[in-house]
Amino acid sequence: MTRLALGLIAGLASLPAFAEDLPQTAPATPATGAAASTMTEAERSALRDEVRAYLLDHPEVLIEAMDVLRQREDDAALARDSQFITMNSDVIFANANDWVGGNPQGDITLVEFMDYRCGYCRKAYSEVDQLITTDGNIRFVVKEFPILGEASMLSAQFAIALRQLHGDEAYGRAHDALMTLRGEPTPETLSRVATDLGLDPKPILDRMGAPEVQAVIQANYALAEKMEITGTPAFVLKDMVMRGYAPLETMRDFVKEARSDG
Repeated sequence: MTRLALGLIAGLASLPAFAEDLPQTAPATPATGAAASTMTEAERSALRDEVRAYLLDHPEVLIEAMDVLRQREDDAALARDSQFITMNSDVIFANANDWVGGNPQGDITLVEFMDYRCGYCRKAYSEVDQLITTDGNIRFVVKEFPILGEASMLSAQFAIALRQLHGDEAYGRAHDALMTLRGEPTPETLSRVATDLGLDPKPILDRMGAPEVQAVIQANYALAEKMEITGTPAFVLKDMVMRGYAPLETMRDFVKEARSDG
C-alpha cells in the first residue's frame, strides 16, 4: 500500500499540467479564478513542490482517499446488482430451465451459478446442502455455468440433457453424483453415472449436443456477463450477489441479512 501511495505521489507531482488544472477543478469563484489565472510559472512550480512535499509528509491522505474511492466503487456495485436483479427477477429466480431444490415453497430463494469441476463449488456443495437442510425454508435454484474447460462443459451438458429427458428428481440425483464424481467426466464415466441412476445413458449422451441444451448454457453465460459474474460459485439472494466461496456461517449470515431486509 505504501509503495502504491508513493507511486501515486510521484505520478501526481510529475504531471506538468497539475497546477494548470487547478482553476478548472477549484471552486468557480471570481476571486479564486482570477488568482489562479495570474500565477507565474515559478509560482506553479512552487505549488507543485509544496503539494508533493505535503503528500510525502502525509501519505495517509492518499490512503484515506483510496479507501473512500474503494467504498464508493463497492457502493456503486451493490446498487448495480440491486437494480439489475430487481429488473430481471423472473429470469434469475423463476427460469423454467433451472432446477429447483430445497423447499420449493420457501420464503427466500438462493440461486447458485456453479461449475461441477470447480474446486470451490465442490467445497461449498456440502455446506450449501447443510444450510438448506438445517434452515428448511430456502428455495434453492441451480444455474449451470461451465467455465473451466471441456470437462465442465460435458458435465453441464449431461446434467441439462438428463433433466430435459427425465425431470427434476433425476437431475437432483445426477447433480449430487457429478458434484462428488472422482476422475474426469468422459462419455464413459458419464454413462456409468446414468446407469448407476437407473437410466439408459445413450439418449442422454445423444442429447448433450442438442440446441435445447446449448441454449440453456448460453442463456446463463449471457446472464452472468450482465451481472458481472466471472467465477464460480456465485450466489444471488434477494437483491444481493455474493461472488466466490463463503463458509457455512457466512452463508447463514447472508440469508439472515436478506430476511431482515423484509
